[in-house]
Amino acid sequence: MRVVSWNIHWGCGKDGRIRIHAIIDVLRRLNPDVVCLQEVAANHSELEGGATANQFKQLGGAFGGYHMMEHAPSELYKNNSPRLFGNLILSKYRISQVHRHLLPWPADPERPAGMPRGLMETVIDAPSGKLRLMTTHLEYYSPLQRMAQVRRIRELHMEASSRARIFQPDPNLDAPFQLGFRPASAILCGDFNFAPDAEDYTALLSPMEGGAPAFQDAWRVAHGGVARAPTTGLHGYPWPERPECYDYFFVTEDLAPRVVSVDVQSETAASDHQPIVLELN
Repeated sequence: MRVVSWNIHWGCGKDGRIRIHAIIDVLRRLNPDVVCLQEVAANHSELEGGATANQFKQLGGAFGGYHMMEHAPSELYKNNSPRLFGNLILSKYRISQVHRHLLPWPADPERPAGMPRGLMETVIDAPSGKLRLMTTHLEYYSPLQRMAQVRRIRELHMEASSRARIFQPDPNLDAPFQLGFRPASAILCGDFNFAPDAEDYTALLSPMEGGAPAFQDAWRVAHGGVARAPTTGLHGYPWPERPECYDYFFVTEDLAPRVVSVDVQSETAASDHQPIVLELN
């Protein structure tokens, strides 16, 4: 199973021009089974480059053999037309459940601006069995908000794990009650906007309550103590000031033995972030 996670920066390159086709070309070369994208836009003409097209539809159309799920926590309206900004999942495998979670956005006097953030959770029928695959894009400017979002992701994972332990199918219930099994085994990926030495990173990976499997950093599982490849700050983009890692794959501890590789694709300059590829056996 090959999964790609990538903050595509709405397809805007360092020259300020939007080239969604360049994003599509990179993804096709990587040939993933599942794609998790962040910073996908629709009808946002004020963004750099003028993101007027519906990129959710463009990307979904380019990968017609995949199931597509979208979540735009930032949904604004101008002249009764929605302006969307958020996350997209494309999967070759059947998606049996989708849960779109809004993450906490507490008021922060130090950082009064910001935008809503979300976690998109899917249940995928992978070749080895069902697993939960989640993608997110956490707050950048406000540490207070970002930590609140990390804590909520942990709560949602513990909730899902608790439900998995007591799940019993009941065909006598009405259809909306029959969502099916929501496994504890999970992959969590995206742009977390924290560095590997940050308090948020440590909090996310700390032991879970109630017997839920803890998350492990898939890079550390695959590479041990090898220096982490940066996922931002390459190719002359003005942000950030130096190369850094903000993008990750986390897997539950039961999936860790199945991690074959985690690699950062450093060559492409199609976004201010680099795509990350996870391979599971």
